[in-house]
Amino acid sequence: MDTRPELVIVGGGLAGAEAAWQASVRGVSVRLFEMRPVKPTPAHVTGFLAELVCSNSFRSNEPESAVGLLKVEMRRLNSLILSVAERTRVPAGSSLAVDRLEFAAGVTHQLESLDTITIVREELKEVDPDVPTIIATGPLTSESMHTMIGRLTDAKDLHFFDAIAPIVYGDSIDFGKAFKASRYEEGEGDYVNCPMSPLEYDRFYKALIEGDRTALRDFEKARFFEGCLPIEEMAMRGAQTLLFGPMKPVGLVDPRTGKRPYAVVQLRQENRDGTLYNMVGFQTRLKRPEQEKVFRLIPGLEHARFARLGSVHRNTFIHGPRWMENTLQLKTAPRIFLAGQITGVEGYVESAAMGLLAGRNAARMILGLPLVTPPPDTALGALLNHVSASTSPDFQPMNVNFGLFPPLASRPSRKSRREAYARRAMDSLEAWIRET
Repeated sequence: MDTRPELVIVGGGLAGAEAAWQASVRGVSVRLFEMRPVKPTPAHVTGFLAELVCSNSFRSNEPESAVGLLKVEMRRLNSLILSVAERTRVPAGSSLAVDRLEFAAGVTHQLESLDTITIVREELKEVDPDVPTIIATGPLTSESMHTMIGRLTDAKDLHFFDAIAPIVYGDSIDFGKAFKASRYEEGEGDYVNCPMSPLEYDRFYKALIEGDRTALRDFEKARFFEGCLPIEEMAMRGAQTLLFGPMKPVGLVDPRTGKRPYAVVQLRQENRDGTLYNMVGFQTRLKRPEQEKVFRLIPGLEHARFARLGSVHRNTFIHGPRWMENTLQLKTAPRIFLAGQITGVEGYVESAAMGLLAGRNAARMILGLPLVTPPPDTALGALLNHVSASTSPDFQPMNVNFGLFPPLASRPSRKSRREAYARRAMDSLEAWIRET
């Protein structure tokens, strides 16, 4: 009979899967509750753990970027999510993108193969505040769990909306008009580019802003995360907005004309076989028939077939600075930890990072060890500081960025500033690992 101490984890997304791994390798027995596929969600399509519902990209892999640095730190701390992501990556230039199904299947297989983890396929509607628990239910937290968290935090419908981009079948792209290239790189690159002339852009823009959109319910405020704005919401800010955002043509040359296009739509490979492509930055809440009509105005996509159309979903999160310790414990129930987007982070890597920290600290609590927090000048520590100690009166979810880090002691040039942040972070992380 297994006598190891047990940790309950609610939610098998990126954060829950990472937390389960981190606790398990420390000798703690884990019971991981995931309601899918018994109870589906509006966004998921499989029963795999760690299924990606938006993009298939984990963003930049450059160590001098904030999210790249966060990945370096997580790899150093034995992240399951990043390990599987590396094994299932697909071409995406300097970004880390994965084959969506291979990635989720890989994470699921890894956790199922451990005898220290029991995966329970049912919805857990309540948690016992006296039992060590990690709540990692993500942006699609069920109504029952949302209600329970509300009782512990006094939160009242604190949420915003995420949008999902469409996915196109690769064999329906017209490569007589579209071309492969990455920005500023010579020759064929990792992205499919659909170029537009001024006339084509104007026609597309008009259809986009006039398109019918999915209505939000009366009690829901249309609050979108700035880093994931629906394409039509962005377009409403002005006709030129998209030309400086997801449709910017800089660094690209149309091989048919030898010139830079007026605008461009980029598609990123979605799976290893190259049969599916994600429309980069084209998350949307246009109605489904409207999406097909509007997006087929894009040169090269006139006959596009869509494997998935875009959609919106509600994202639940708590006011972390008010209700959460920097160890990710709830102030009102210290044996309950939070992880993932529900803590007030945004992004795949950031969500997994909170799972990594919650899994380590929950395991340490169970094993009678002091809880730990990474230094604030690391990417992990800077992100943790935002969700637990932000002084903003209107706390909102945040991607990791260098604006969250403590200022550098010196003032290096702009070019070397990111390198200085990265060097300082890794020095601090190594010292912290030795201490803990």
